[in-house]
Amino acid sequence: MLIGTHNVNGIRATLNRGWAQWLAARGLDVLALQEVRCRAADLPAGAFGDYVATLDLGTLAGRNGVALLTRKPPVRVRTFNGAALQIIDGSHSQIEADQIASKELKPYADEGRYIEADLADQPLRVASLYLPKGASWPADGDAAKPKYDRKMAFLAGFAKLLTKTRREAAAEGRGFLIMGDFNIANTRQDLRNWRGNQKSEGFLPEEREWFTSILGERTLHDVVRRLHPEAEGPYSWWSWRGQAFVNDTGWRIDYHLASPDLASRATEAVVDREDSYEARLSDHAPVIVRYAS
Repeated sequence: MLIGTHNVNGIRATLNRGWAQWLAARGLDVLALQEVRCRAADLPAGAFGDYVATLDLGTLAGRNGVALLTRKPPVRVRTFNGAALQIIDGSHSQIEADQIASKELKPYADEGRYIEADLADQPLRVASLYLPKGASWPADGDAAKPKYDRKMAFLAGFAKLLTKTRREAAAEGRGFLIMGDFNIANTRQDLRNWRGNQKSEGFLPEEREWFTSILGERTLHDVVRRLHPEAEGPYSWWSWRGQAFVNDTGWRIDYHLASPDLASRATEAVVDREDSYEARLSDHAPVIVRYAS
């Protein structure tokens, strides 16, 4: 299986930059998307090629939105709000999804941040996540605290969900793979300028502690780090501004986190970093992993 994740930072914008050609050429079995940032009525025709697209776009105009692209319709879909959009051969339909019961995550139910699905052709549950960005607090003062608190509340509730859905998938004989933009660089290897970002959102000590807490030999493995244990990066996000991309001054915030058996079958992990600033499809690059059968 060749599986990828990509924060497209607006599906219409990335399509204009040539994303459809990249998708058609890459030959992926599954692709998780974040920041689709488009209402259902405004999705360009044929945006997802010949894939079955299952999406939670949320209700915030021009923001968020997650999706899973698969070769066959999933046998089960779960979202925070119990609804999803499915696109098959260009035909749109609203489908019923199992609603994730979580008091902590209910405030985020309509934001298009999480979708998971059981594949029809593999014993695997896959998920796409767009985690809140948060804020630098207390460094940026009291005005930043509501956004900081909101991210921390999400993290607390989401950790419980990860444990529950991973165990449920295992009980059903399925592996579990969550992919997406976690908006957290976990270690010093995961961003170039770690010294200057120790008080920045995405690299706060409590965020990194949370990320480490969800990993473990018997729980979830960071697949890319497992395959590249000594590497700086490989980074997956670079600012549009300045020379960040040219100088590879990036962050690794887009992850594959897999249950142990699936992680052990990962044989190759690459970041599809474009050859030039002008060729960029998004401010994030796709992260692709090959898993042996």
